[in-house]
Amino acid sequence: MFALTDEQKDIQKLARDFAQEKVAARAAEVDEQHKYPAENIADLTEMGFMGLCIPEEYGGTGMDEITKSLVIMELAQACASTAVIVDVHYLFSDIIMTMGSEALKAKYLPQAAEGKLGAFCLTEPNAGSDAGGLRTKAEKVEGGYILNGQKCFITNCGPDEGDFFIVIALTDPEKKTHGGMTAFLVERTNPGLSIGKTENKMGIRGSQTSELILQDCIVPEDAIVGKVGDGFKVAMVGLDGGRIGIASQAVGIAQGALAEAVKYAGQREQFGKPIGRNQGLQWYIADMATRTEAAKMLVLEAADLRERKENCTKVAAMAKLYAGETACFVTDLALQIHGGYGYMKDYPIERMYRDARITRIYEGTSEVQKMVIARSVM
Repeated sequence: MFALTDEQKDIQKLARDFAQEKVAARAAEVDEQHKYPAENIADLTEMGFMGLCIPEEYGGTGMDEITKSLVIMELAQACASTAVIVDVHYLFSDIIMTMGSEALKAKYLPQAAEGKLGAFCLTEPNAGSDAGGLRTKAEKVEGGYILNGQKCFITNCGPDEGDFFIVIALTDPEKKTHGGMTAFLVERTNPGLSIGKTENKMGIRGSQTSELILQDCIVPEDAIVGKVGDGFKVAMVGLDGGRIGIASQAVGIAQGALAEAVKYAGQREQFGKPIGRNQGLQWYIADMATRTEAAKMLVLEAADLRERKENCTKVAAMAKLYAGETACFVTDLALQIHGGYGYMKDYPIERMYRDARITRIYEGTSEVQKMVIARSVM
């Protein structure tokens, strides 16, 4: 078991109390109405959570990677939509801190700490698991670049969501991932940037997921994140952190589903006794609890490695793979324990079941994680 510091425990409790008292009460409405949880984000900003890992010199609170994972877990137990909004915002901030110039840090990190939402834009219609299929181009012109292309499935991108976008584009199409990609920071108000179709999703419906369209979008040279040709490197740095974040979300969903299953099994009576007294359901609970705890330990190990600036690629992929699979396993059994009621929207497990499914897909599918793990091991 990870020995958390007193400070980590205090922040975890603060996040848990807020999530259970405020976020959980709003979760059903957020899901049913596809509603961006503006109240949650405003409250989290006021509490300092939107700048959790941003250094104090840039207006944040300067917390560590483990604390970040713990906060995402607590939020995800109550509302996976809120958790993924915060997670992707952390990913944006982390990329700026890790790869951005001092000018970019000074300009954008204080705004991120104040709740201006960031997004990461890599995926395209023909470039999902295969980043080499990227087609968005950045043409050099005097004083900057002109961007043309289309991104899809972008989190924190929608009619109500998203202020700043890290966009990966081709600056040398022949080189592609080998130095041919560059990362740019594009503001929502930038001429030539528009929001396309907003997706109608199966789960995490309070988080807007949309197309980002770039049509003769001019950005200055100082908008480059890292150096020209570093785009693929920026993406990979971002994905390590992103995978830990989504794994944290998956663990949170599993924890929430387990808690709902335990509560229901103690309340629901059949054949004259609570169903939780049946050994078969106890075995379900045991499997759910064991896998959830194992997933949590993998996530915290990955976060700890990243905090110590050690190579965390393999463990981050393991955490993402196992936590995503666990979230689906646990929510499926939790719904089964609820029986017919679990299929109804009267109980939160129905929402959790839908929310869990995406954790095996975004930030790299389970199959991609296995490729990353196998390469690391072999």
